[in-house]
Amino acid sequence: QVQLVESGGGLVQAGGSLRLSCTASIRIFSISHMAWYRQAPGKQRELVARITEGGRTNYEDSVKGRFTISRDNAKNTVYLQMNSLKPEDTGVYYCNTIFLGRPGGSWGQGTQVTVSS
Repeated sequence: QVQLVESGGGLVQAGGSLRLSCTASIRIFSISHMAWYRQAPGKQRELVARITEGGRTNYEDSVKGRFTISRDNAKNTVYLQMNSLKPEDTGVYYCNTIFLGRPGGSWGQGTQVTVSS
C-alpha cells in the first residue's frame, strides 16, 4: 500500500515562502510521475504542479513563476518550493502519483498552508 506523508505547511504572511516535502513509500518512485495538489476551503482538489521521472515540470497557471516542484529519488521525496505566497494559495496541499492525468488511489493527510493578507 502506498503511503504519502506531507509536511512543511504553516501560517505565513502574503509574500512569504514555504517549502513542502512529501515522502512516498513507492517502490518505483524513481520512475513515477509525481504531483502536488491543493484543496482550498469549499473547493475541489486541484492539480498545482507535476514532475516527470526525468525532472520535466508543469505548473497550473496561477502558480507559474512562484512555485517550483523538484524531487530527490534517493530519498523518495518530492518538494514544492512556494514563493511570493498569496492568500488564494491557502489550502491543504497533498502529493500523489499522477498517471495519464489522474492521481493515484491513496492520499496522505496533507499539510495545511495558510497565507494571511
